[in-house]
Amino acid sequence: MSEYEKSKLNRVKRGANRATYDVEKINTILDAGFLCYVGYIYEGKPITIPMAYARREDKIYIHGSTANRMLLSILESEETSITVMHLDGLVLARSGLHHSVNYRSATLFGSLKKVESDDEKTEILKWIVNQMVPNHWDSLRPMYKKELDRTLVVEFTIETASAKVRDVGVADEPEDYELPIWAGIVPIKQVAEYPIADKGEPEKMEIPKHILDYYEQNK
Repeated sequence: MSEYEKSKLNRVKRGANRATYDVEKINTILDAGFLCYVGYIYEGKPITIPMAYARREDKIYIHGSTANRMLLSILESEETSITVMHLDGLVLARSGLHHSVNYRSATLFGSLKKVESDDEKTEILKWIVNQMVPNHWDSLRPMYKKELDRTLVVEFTIETASAKVRDVGVADEPEDYELPIWAGIVPIKQVAEYPIADKGEPEKMEIPKHILDYYEQNK
C-alpha cells in the first residue's frame, strides 16, 4: 500500500480521523468525477474555479483557451492546488451544531507544465471527454488544427495529497438522543436524465449506444 508522505502542506488537522493519504484511495476519489476546483492568485487576489479534468497515473490534465487567465497564472507560478469533492449525503442532527454532510474529498498539491505537442494535446483532450462520458470521443469529428492552436493543455503532477471521507451517521450529544426530533441521513447522488437531442440532424438520429449506456448506468 503506497501513501503520500505527511507534511505541513497536506496533513489533515481538523477531523484527522477521517483522513487518508493512501494513493489508491485518493485515485478512486479522483476517478469518480470529472470536475475539479483549481486555486490560483490573480493580481494578488485568490480565486478558485471549476475545471474538467482527466487523471493518468500521477498526472491531472486540465485545459482551456490560450488566453485563460487561470491557466496562465498557474503556469507562471509553476504550482497550484486542486480539490475534488463528492457530496454523498445530508446528515440531519437533533441540533443545528451537529448537522453535517457525508462526502469524499481529495486535495492535491503539485507542479505544472504546458503540453506542447498537438498529438499529445489531442490524446489528453480525448481522455477528458471520455472521463465525462466513456467512449464518446470516437463518435466526434477530428479536431481542427486551429482549435488545437487555441487550446492550452496543462499537466499537473501530483507531488503530495490527502483525502477526507465522512461516511457515518449522526453524532449528537448523548442527552439529545431521547428528544422527539427526527434525525438521520438524506442520501445524495448525481443522476443522469434521459438524453435530449440538439436541433437539426440529432433530432432525426438514434441516440448512440454509449450515451444510452451512460444514462442507464447513472439514472
